[in-house]
Amino acid sequence: MAEQNDPVMDDVMALLENEPINAPVIAPTTNIPALREELAVLVSTGRCKEAIGVRLSQEQVKQLDEKEVIKYHKRYETYIGAKTTESLIDYALSLAVKGVGTVLKIDDANALKNDLKGDFLITKEMSQFFGRLALKYGKALAVTSAVMITTNHVDFGESAALIPKQITEQSPVITEELPSNTEYLLN
Repeated sequence: MAEQNDPVMDDVMALLENEPINAPVIAPTTNIPALREELAVLVSTGRCKEAIGVRLSQEQVKQLDEKEVIKYHKRYETYIGAKTTESLIDYALSLAVKGVGTVLKIDDANALKNDLKGDFLITKEMSQFFGRLALKYGKALAVTSAVMITTNHVDFGESAALIPKQITEQSPVITEELPSNTEYLLN
């Protein structure tokens, strides 16, 4: 015989599945002292209000309970992620404009970069791209940032001029510097 469902039990189960949990989820591996230390470092930089929206003193950080430490640390992680993503987007757009500028004449590179950065779709997609990179590679993303910053300061036009042209046998450099075989044999 087919099993009949109790409508009251179905309603209760639906509520349990859809209702958010009010208690914070603390992973067993959460290192509260390490998170508290990161918050203390943030306070010492003087950017606490900017990063987490609250002014805290070192003493207040010591007195935070676990729930508050986790709450403020999540805010701090969000702030760091947003700043990192913003910087990477800025560097990537600068490089893209610079790369296009080596091929095409751009009338105002800064205006182009700002227009690209102001475009919602471009910013959203680049933010998601760099967010995935940050999740996958974590702290190694600093190397990517350093490479992008360094590359942004390279003048590609000058670099290309420094590469020597190919020297052939008939090149004036070769014919002037090397004695001919007949001169060698006569001496």
